[in-house]
Amino acid sequence: MNVVRATVLASIAMACLSAAAAPQKALIVDGQNNHRCWPATTAMMKRYLEETGLFTVDVITHAPKGEDPDFKPRFMDYTVVVSNFGHGAAMWPEETRTALEQYVSNGGGLVVVHAADNSFPNWEAYNRMIGLGGWGGRNEKSGPYLYFDADGNLVRDTKAGPGGSHGPQHEFVVVVRDATHPIVQGMPTMWMHAKDELYDSLRGPAENITVLATAFSPKTQRHEPMIMTIDFGKGRVFHTPMGHETYSMECVGFITTFQRGAEWAATGSVTKPMPTDFPSADASSSRSALD
Repeated sequence: MNVVRATVLASIAMACLSAAAAPQKALIVDGQNNHRCWPATTAMMKRYLEETGLFTVDVITHAPKGEDPDFKPRFMDYTVVVSNFGHGAAMWPEETRTALEQYVSNGGGLVVVHAADNSFPNWEAYNRMIGLGGWGGRNEKSGPYLYFDADGNLVRDTKAGPGGSHGPQHEFVVVVRDATHPIVQGMPTMWMHAKDELYDSLRGPAENITVLATAFSPKTQRHEPMIMTIDFGKGRVFHTPMGHETYSMECVGFITTFQRGAEWAATGSVTKPMPTDFPSADASSSRSALD
């Protein structure tokens, strides 16, 4: 009897361990992006998620032009959704918009990368999910402009002005502002990001938003948000304006931030350790996407 009981308990324990180790299901949605490199960046993000061993990844692609009535991903089948859409993307079908809103508000994870915060300026719930966005006619009516001042204080600027801008691409230092958050815990306080667009003047509802890291913009002379989280209902949103080009996404800082941000959005915790080749304050670090 004791042998049978022990065998049953061992089987249950092994089943629990197997379930705990089962990878999360991630979905990348793409198809309309003003950045012509989007097919390559989708492939890169898919690889980055899969190489952690934490995710299996599907990709669903919207029609390349105009509205797509057949674009109806089953968001509820996944623990995290990654948007690689961009500026000028056609509005999704109402059914699909409602499905994403319900998915996130009910506890799903969402990851917003670079130009995905340019998308859908007239979709109210989307703007609340992403916290801040740019272009597409966004301005002070869209919400405040968030930045950090020279004293390290978060400023919510409601003055009139456009939402979304950037200067020439360049390497820039990312400054961690909340080192206790799982996504950035263990990162150097300052690290050099590879050549990228440094978005500035982003505006939006900025509800339930936490700015985890910033970068100093030579254009605005202010520290602009670079790593953010947003609570939307029961859901978690990870948002980074970094990732303009393939070489931007080859930065180990971007890779690590993306992997950890996706895991946090999916599960609420981070197990992905910091890599040994993470950038320093003085030097960026990149991995070839072809390696």
